[in-house]
Amino acid sequence: MTLNADFEAVLEACADRDETWINAEIRQLYTALHRLGHAHSLEIWEGQDLAGGVYGVSLGRAFFGESMVSPRSDGSKRALAHLTDHLDRCGFTLFDTQFITPHLSSLGAIEISRAEYHSRLHEALQGDADIHGLPLCEDPYSVVQRRTQTS
Repeated sequence: MTLNADFEAVLEACADRDETWINAEIRQLYTALHRLGHAHSLEIWEGQDLAGGVYGVSLGRAFFGESMVSPRSDGSKRALAHLTDHLDRCGFTLFDTQFITPHLSSLGAIEISRAEYHSRLHEALQGDADIHGLPLCEDPYSVVQRRTQTS
């Protein structure tokens, strides 16, 4: 897995669908945000091939997930698990998925009230987190254990 190694490949793969909201203007704007250090991607590789990815925008201690892609089986699940683990270890306190899908629910996403969201967002925007503050955890078993630990 890599962080920001090929943002444009993840963005393009997310846009490569029959129906997509990621048009040429959106791709240009997210690429500009990436160059400014505000948009980030996490890539999952199998050899030289992109197996999965997720991208979004960071602001304070909040990360706003925009889209995921899974060219290989479970690629987006692996990318999301590694990204949420990394964000947590780097001090992020809010991961906004924008809406809940059955896929996101199966990965642990929960819906919260508007009031709770505003409270969490306000708190997250009061501080700073650095997505580059720590290296990615290379051990997928550690990531899974931290994401599923129930003690």
